Amino acid sequence: MNVRLTLLELAARHHLSRPQTQQLLQGAGLADEPPGLTVWLPRGVAVLAAALGGLGVVMWIAANWDTLGRLGHFALLQSLVLATGVGAALAPRARAPLGLLAFLGIGALFAYFGQTYQTGADPWQLFALWGALALPLCLGARSDVLWAPWALVVVTAISLWVHTYSGHRWSVQPDQLRVHVLAWSAMLVLVGALSRPWQGITGAGIWGFRTAATLAVGAVTLTALGGLFFGTVHAQYPLGLLLLALSAGLLSTPRWFDIFALSAVALGLNALLVSGLVRWLGEGSWNNDWLGRLMLIGLFAAGLLAASVSGILRLSRSTPTPNPNSGAPA
Repeated sequence: MNVRLTLLELAARHHLSRPQTQQLLQGAGLADEPPGLTVWLPRGVAVLAAALGGLGVVMWIAANWDTLGRLGHFALLQSLVLATGVGAALAPRARAPLGLLAFLGIGALFAYFGQTYQTGADPWQLFALWGALALPLCLGARSDVLWAPWALVVVTAISLWVHTYSGHRWSVQPDQLRVHVLAWSAMLVLVGALSRPWQGITGAGIWGFRTAATLAVGAVTLTALGGLFFGTVHAQYPLGLLLLALSAGLLSTPRWFDIFALSAVALGLNALLVSGLVRWLGEGSWNNDWLGRLMLIGLFAAGLLAASVSGILRLSRSTPTPNPNSGAPA
């Protein structure tokens, strides 16, 4: 129910004048601007402007590829990184948006370098170098404005590394188990580094951690599903189930509890369990009873979802939730 619309309907029904309607809204606490709007709106606009500005520079270079020449492109990108990096160091209030602009500039510089010189480096190496060179910038800015995209870059590098060392294919085979386990371990390290116990060192907030956790859950779930449906069931499927189950148990403890990350893990677990049931029913004696299979899968999925939501809500009521604004742009 929208309280403001209800009060306006009430005012219209009783033919209240404009001052009386304003007084009614003020009494309900709806006449003033939302608390913190004057603080967070300029910061959000600055971050959006930095992101659009960085992407604009990249698109402008792409549109004028033959106009400036190689030296002009490099000079522009290097000047962007240098100017925004110095500005972030000297202007604390604009550190997050300027740091984000420098972060995007570093990525654009590596992309242009790879396109210009064709070094033969694998794509994952460029993303890994981007993440490594941007790490001091993230540590200096101490804001989720940088940590969230940095987590995306690192997970992309890990995924491309898996693709490279899996024979340049996205399939899931038993001989790729070592590669997948190493990739999952790297993602767990990333999630742990951005978690609450390390925030005093990294300056990362809750959204950096949630971004890394969500991306890691997506990668583990997709790989485990590949292990389930690519021919015979491979070890990636039970290992993915085990990893998500252990993660759910860890995130359920008061020290590590986060309702967003726990919900993502629960969704991954539900997807794997329901998919496992689908695979089992497809291979069993249910092949001719499609209606029974659909009903059983639907009931199982609904029961899992209800149990997951009930358990997470019960945990959220008994566990203090961290401030989602921590690690926001300063």
